[in-house]
Amino acid sequence: MVAKTKKEIEALRESGRRLASHLQELSKMVKPGVTPKEIDVKARELLKADGDQPAFLGYGSGKNGDKFPSVICVSSNDTIVHCPASGVSSTRQFEEGDVVSLDFGVKHKGFYTDHAVTIITGKKHDPKDEEMVKAAYEAVEAGIAQARVGNTTGDIGEAVERIANKYGLGFPRNLCGHGVGKKIHEEPHVPNFRDPRHDVPLEEGLVIAIEPMFTRGSGDLFIDKDNFSYRTKDGSRTAHVEHTVMVTKQGPEILTKV
Repeated sequence: MVAKTKKEIEALRESGRRLASHLQELSKMVKPGVTPKEIDVKARELLKADGDQPAFLGYGSGKNGDKFPSVICVSSNDTIVHCPASGVSSTRQFEEGDVVSLDFGVKHKGFYTDHAVTIITGKKHDPKDEEMVKAAYEAVEAGIAQARVGNTTGDIGEAVERIANKYGLGFPRNLCGHGVGKKIHEEPHVPNFRDPRHDVPLEEGLVIAIEPMFTRGSGDLFIDKDNFSYRTKDGSRTAHVEHTVMVTKQGPEILTKV
């Protein structure tokens, strides 16, 4: 969406602040022995306490139009995005060295924001996993830096792809960032590479989700049996980081921060 009024801008800022605070709290739970289902339960409690609504629960994002069954996505290792935290794998306990992505969305006063982090559990980490996660955070910052009036979504994608190439990482070309605000997914598409089909000028007030998704192998994916989870075909590990950002005259404003 393009935020034009002070009321819209303040509601989006508050939505982002609340979401960032929630995800910060949920991130502390990502430890060996904890399950995705426990995180989903806690996420529901946080939303209820604030009187806000989940962005993902009931969203028709499944392979066959199935409704998403949880309020948060908890994707581990070779699952890059969209793994339900109340699905088939929701009772599997995290193990030492798992790479875990938490993707959460909130609706506050009618306005949506979207945010994701990736964490490696425990203390024994594969150095290659650490480098991939570091690259994902570096890439989201590089993409955000390009979210300026006069640039395009292609500039964001090019910045993200540059980081992927720097670290020799793969990334899916069929998943991307997106507009957000009045709906959880809106135009424009924000690919993680320069795509001439989606090279949209960035205007003041535009709200977008920038979300690098990296793999240690190829970017080829398949949808798992749960009809939601995207997994790497080669079994390589993955990282996913996301911020909701508003384009302003002064430059990019990260909405999903505490």
